[in-house]
Amino acid sequence: MFDRLREDIACVYDRDPASRNAFEILTTYPGVHALLFHRVNHRLSGAGLKWLARFGSHIGRFLTGIEIHPGAQIGRRFFIDHGMGVVIGETTEIGDDVTLYHGVTLGGTTWNKGKRHPTLGSNVVVGAGAKILGPITVGDGARIGSNAVVTRDVPAGATIVGIPGRVVQKRTADDRVREETARKIGFDAYGQRGEMPDPVAQAINQLLDHIRVQDLRTEALCEALQQMGTQMPEVKMPDINPCEIGLEEVRSEGASGERPASRADT
Repeated sequence: MFDRLREDIACVYDRDPASRNAFEILTTYPGVHALLFHRVNHRLSGAGLKWLARFGSHIGRFLTGIEIHPGAQIGRRFFIDHGMGVVIGETTEIGDDVTLYHGVTLGGTTWNKGKRHPTLGSNVVVGAGAKILGPITVGDGARIGSNAVVTRDVPAGATIVGIPGRVVQKRTADDRVREETARKIGFDAYGQRGEMPDPVAQAINQLLDHIRVQDLRTEALCEALQQMGTQMPEVKMPDINPCEIGLEEVRSEGASGERPASRADT
């Protein structure tokens, strides 16, 4: 349980730039609190203590504004940002690394027993106010736009917007390779996304493709040197954190009262 809690805190760091430390996340993030309540309630429900589990979920809803039925199955590193108004139904199934924003409903469209709520794959992001209704499947890596209403299956990697929800973009194999390259160099938060302006997206795509080719050539060169008997040192590539670089520039500007000199100025 404590391993899961550490994962939950770490995923908040990854997905919310406003988070500052573990204590703040643990004490002020309702999405984390709602998930903790759900884990306890889910176990109670599985042990046959249905009323106690439902009462626990009611208390969690009162304290957090997030309603999660004890029967819902939720994977690892699940993050609800802001959280108010989120509703997750009884037969909902959620994969790993899923993110929901406030006002999201994972609901049903029938009063019949059995599977009546959606199944979300891994790495799905659901925007604020979106409604995903019925026993449908949202594929891995899909993006659901804010206020979209989805009542049909969503392909893996697709982006859905509108009422009713429609596919506006589907990730290609090249997009997945670029995303993996961006994550590898610690640049994932600034990786290519479909909603970015075209010139920016094209520039980032070209940089990621170039980095990938350079990596492949470097790996081939290292293998050739090792076959010749050269001992190659174990070196970990440092992460790139553009946010920190920007902060250092701002701090320098604030301390000196002048804009830091750029290469073009020198």
